[in-house]
Amino acid sequence: MRLPRHLLLALLLAGPPGRAWVPNDCRAPSEAACNFVCDCPDCSDEAQCGYHGVSPAPGAPFACDFERDSCGWRDISTSGYRWLRDRAGATLEPLGPRSDHTLGTDLGWYTAVGTHRGKEASTAALRSPVLRDAAPTCELRLWHHTATRDVAELRLELTHRAETLTLWQSSGPWGPGWQELVVATGRIRGDFWVTFSATRNATHRGTVALDDVVFRGCGLPTPQARCPLGYHHCGNMACVEPHQLCDGEDNCGDGSDEDTPTCRRHTATDFETGLGPWNHSEGWARNHSAGPRPPAWPRRDHSRNSAQGSFLVSVAEPSAPAVLSSPEFQASGPHKCSLIFYHYLHGSEGGCLQLFLQIQSPGSPQGPVLLRRRHGELGAAWVRDRVDIQSEHPFRILLTGHTGPGGVVSLDDLILSDHCQPVPEVSGSPLGLWAAAPWRQPSSLRPRDFCEPGHLSCGDLCVPPEQLCDFQQQCEGGEDEQDCGEGRPELAGGRGALSSSRPSPTLPATALPGTTDFEPLTAGGWEDASVGRLQWGRLLAQESRDPGAGARRTAAGHFLALQRAWGQLAAEARVLTPPLGPSGPRCELHMAYYFQSHPQGFLALVVVEDSNRELVWQAPGSSQGWRMDRVLLGARRRPFRLEFVGLVDLDGPGRQGAGVDDVTLKDCSPVTATEKDSEVSCNFERDTCGWYTGHLTDAHWRRIQSHGPGYDHTTGRGYFLLLNPTDPPARGPGAHLLTQPQVPTAPQECLSFWYHLHGPQIGTLRLVLRREGEADTLLWSRTGTHGNHWHEAWATLHHQPGSGTKYQLLFEGSRDGYHGTMGLDDVALRPGPCWAPRRCSFEDSACGFSSGGQGLWTRQPNATGHAVRGPRADHTTGTAQGHYMVVDTSPQALPPGHVASLTSEEHQPLARPACLTFWYHLSLRNPGALQVHVGEAERQQVLSISAHGGSAWRLGSVDVQAERAWRVVFQAVATGVEHSYIALDDLLLQDGPCPQPASCDFEAGLCGWSHLAWPGLGGYSWDWSSGAAPSRYPQPLVDHTLGTETGHFVLFETHMLGPGGQAAWLHSQPLPATEASCLRFWYHMGFPEHFYKGQLRVLLNSARGQLAVWSMGGRLRHQWLLGQVEVASAEEFQIVFEATLSGQPAAGPIALDDVEYLDGRHCQLPAPGRGDTVVATSVPAAVGGALVVLVLLVLLGLAGRRWLQKGGCPSRGETAAVAPGFDNIVFNADGVTLPASLTDSQ
Repeated sequence: MRLPRHLLLALLLAGPPGRAWVPNDCRAPSEAACNFVCDCPDCSDEAQCGYHGVSPAPGAPFACDFERDSCGWRDISTSGYRWLRDRAGATLEPLGPRSDHTLGTDLGWYTAVGTHRGKEASTAALRSPVLRDAAPTCELRLWHHTATRDVAELRLELTHRAETLTLWQSSGPWGPGWQELVVATGRIRGDFWVTFSATRNATHRGTVALDDVVFRGCGLPTPQARCPLGYHHCGNMACVEPHQLCDGEDNCGDGSDEDTPTCRRHTATDFETGLGPWNHSEGWARNHSAGPRPPAWPRRDHSRNSAQGSFLVSVAEPSAPAVLSSPEFQASGPHKCSLIFYHYLHGSEGGCLQLFLQIQSPGSPQGPVLLRRRHGELGAAWVRDRVDIQSEHPFRILLTGHTGPGGVVSLDDLILSDHCQPVPEVSGSPLGLWAAAPWRQPSSLRPRDFCEPGHLSCGDLCVPPEQLCDFQQQCEGGEDEQDCGEGRPELAGGRGALSSSRPSPTLPATALPGTTDFEPLTAGGWEDASVGRLQWGRLLAQESRDPGAGARRTAAGHFLALQRAWGQLAAEARVLTPPLGPSGPRCELHMAYYFQSHPQGFLALVVVEDSNRELVWQAPGSSQGWRMDRVLLGARRRPFRLEFVGLVDLDGPGRQGAGVDDVTLKDCSPVTATEKDSEVSCNFERDTCGWYTGHLTDAHWRRIQSHGPGYDHTTGRGYFLLLNPTDPPARGPGAHLLTQPQVPTAPQECLSFWYHLHGPQIGTLRLVLRREGEADTLLWSRTGTHGNHWHEAWATLHHQPGSGTKYQLLFEGSRDGYHGTMGLDDVALRPGPCWAPRRCSFEDSACGFSSGGQGLWTRQPNATGHAVRGPRADHTTGTAQGHYMVVDTSPQALPPGHVASLTSEEHQPLARPACLTFWYHLSLRNPGALQVHVGEAERQQVLSISAHGGSAWRLGSVDVQAERAWRVVFQAVATGVEHSYIALDDLLLQDGPCPQPASCDFEAGLCGWSHLAWPGLGGYSWDWSSGAAPSRYPQPLVDHTLGTETGHFVLFETHMLGPGGQAAWLHSQPLPATEASCLRFWYHMGFPEHFYKGQLRVLLNSARGQLAVWSMGGRLRHQWLLGQVEVASAEEFQIVFEATLSGQPAAGPIALDDVEYLDGRHCQLPAPGRGDTVVATSVPAAVGGALVVLVLLVLLGLAGRRWLQKGGCPSRGETAAVAPGFDNIVFNADGVTLPASLTDSQ
């Protein structure tokens, strides 16, 4: 059984502080409430404790996902800057999370603080209820999201008695998206609470959010009548495991496990008053956590769990280790001398702690033997470890600490068992003999005199650290790609060193980093980083109870296996490579593995890049014996690390275990080129040609075969590339698709492709040209849904003649939400320029338009609000960040009578008449005239606009017929008025004649109706589709215009809105004032019976406000109905169709077709057709008129009476239309059979 991806790596199964509420049906004592233990049968004593009290399984963590409520967390802020429970689909914060962490959608809940609007810095504090008695293993995990860098500080604090401990503090920078925070609380006796606070400066804009707060391993053991065999029965009747005795932690809850007769004979050093018997020290210093400290410094000691407690910290220079030496111990004979110690490695991957055994044998002295090695980042927590020593000769124990840049290495609570008998001090050797002995840097990385520190010397070369493990061999013998982790162990070692007693054979020169069969001691650089009861280690097959004897079935072979360990924190075991990369796009990991476990266990491979962790592989389930598998890693930047994560119950029933062997990294060099890398043109039927997936986030483009709602453009049944954020689930905001570097074949090249943008929250698709050392060039972009339909686009690539500079092409898909998909197909690259584009929004470029060298027309946004001339927002995005073309027609810029021309590139000849539409904006002061000329060699004026402007963009359209290549020219003719301008945006060329204003049959597009997502309404869009186009959303099977499955309509799926969702708008172009006009349309609602939740409304928007003039609930199914309404307005207005919910979510579409606006004409009763039912009445509406209210009330009464008589029928100007017969789409095992019209070239 595979664990869900969002549970796998996080291991989640899922005001003033006050006492938690305890229900009357279970009168648990007050001290038993909120103590992380379910004392009541229904766990109600743990309700509202900062987590939900219903624990899904014994031992599972207590969690709060904020989906139902705030779990008892309270805002205790003293200003208007406060924490509130919120969700992305309901917030108006533009810089807040786009989704929660639990569900990964905009319907999930979290708690957040919004924009700070004060003039001074403020702190918002969120506090848990009072909690009680945390176990030593208690761990708090949460996910936080910080939208901008203006937050001054985030802080997590724990208050216990009179002391407030800072568990975590950060001033950034914070990465994008949701970030995980894991802190260990340590043993807390009595009451305590946790506070999360965010401090902002006065200019901050954005949201700080929290989600998925989890308390894990926090409950103390409960009293038991009898304990399992070998367990210790505590004084409070609890049971603890034998290894928890005398370990310096109160595991029982009453301290009785640390107060046994055996424990009294142990020698414990907590460094509160000195070094105890560890009095030979060099480079270590006693210290504490109180006062200002470096960021990686321990927040508290282990002994007292207090900032006032003392511990040892390494203060040695990075070039030399700190050394701590025990007294000399007598030979242990048949008994074992055990040392339990707690270590802290945090803040640097270069930190290292090693434990050596120095044996004092007769004759020549022996070198120190490495027993333990911990290296790298282990987290901000004290980690337990233990070594058992049995020696025939006297010995010493040496602990060495080597700090990395910005890191800390610390020690606390060294506990020696009673069998560690010291030799009298007089027989000890001088300290210098012990201090200098243990540190031996591996010879493979030992710098020569002519190499800088940290560089690898091989022959006459000095290889810098960034060229180690980069899949490009620098040394003749390949040493830079073999043992390339700094400070890798050469000696037989313990935990962290993947130990073995066998000598290390010479690695082949062709070895790659991370590649190993685990026979050498270095294990290919893989190093254990576990902190719990499991660890990864090299194991001889004959010593294992696990299946097989190594991947190659050799009796003496080694492999990497999960083994028992002494740690007390996170249950899963981790093993990592040294930093790798960069890697090429075809980089793969091949491996052999076995995995046998109950459903709670797992084996997975993770790629770690900075703070991001991407799950790239997971064992599909338990199996007998070894299996082979391979994982595509792809192109990744340096540095990245590979990490195997495993969890099994070695003490559980059956032969549970996990192992890995024969790990091989193949084709990882980023400079190795193949013939396929130059294949930019691709229909994706065979493979992805020269295109490969980037690793921007965990969202990826995937090559899939046509099936269900996805169909390709090439044949309708073949393959295409799809970006779907829900399959598999991905939390990242976008994905990259790239080519390898290409050599230009001509000064200009044309890239054409087909794209598919479908869904109410689809986001933006961009095409970018990338050259090394230069800023990226945006060639093309589209935002929002473009219907359930394939569209062709093209862009011209401009290269410097003769330069030979290579370039890359990049498709970037960035999503706005979680409902919708992006598709790419049939990419083609040819020499020469492209035709002028059929669509231009001016967002990415000027689309080839030129102003004849005058430069009077300019492309600009108004993001600063200080543009000299031009509208405040563009038409495409409706924001100040959007771009448009504008010309200043003031006298000083364009004298009266002068003309400023804007000329397109050549358009391809038209096989049929077409309609060119554009949006224009004229200044309030008369700017002059906008003239449109269309033609081939000789152009003719087809339109002239000279009306005064206003605050709105207006739609212009011209019919075009051209049998040869042609151009369009926009000319601004100035009249000499100050502060005047003319602006253009959103040009579109579509087949067919131009429709009348606000009228559309939706066969060729939206005819000027805008489905721009309005942020204040939740950011949802109407879509455009047909019954024949496979869709993941319910939709009508036929349209109304043609009555067939190939006809088109617009629709919106209301279940996207979710609880409390707003609405989606479809609005017309601005229409002139009218005394009486008729709006006629056909609509379709497909809601299940008894779920009348969807609602369609008609609104009139004008400068006076908004007025609803028509509405209908979703009471009818599977038929087109006629609606009509008379409208009147004394000023310019827009018609808006609003799809919304009148209650809880219900899955069902609202569709529109054949919208007709009859200017200056009253609505008439339509003549009944075959199968039509005609119901009279139209509804007049005057904006702001009181007569409307009276008429609506009368009509509502008549409609209600008729509905009661007929059991619910069409009302208010509705006509039912019965569609002619049609054939459904045929689904089969190979894919989907589509009508020919969908698979023809568009």
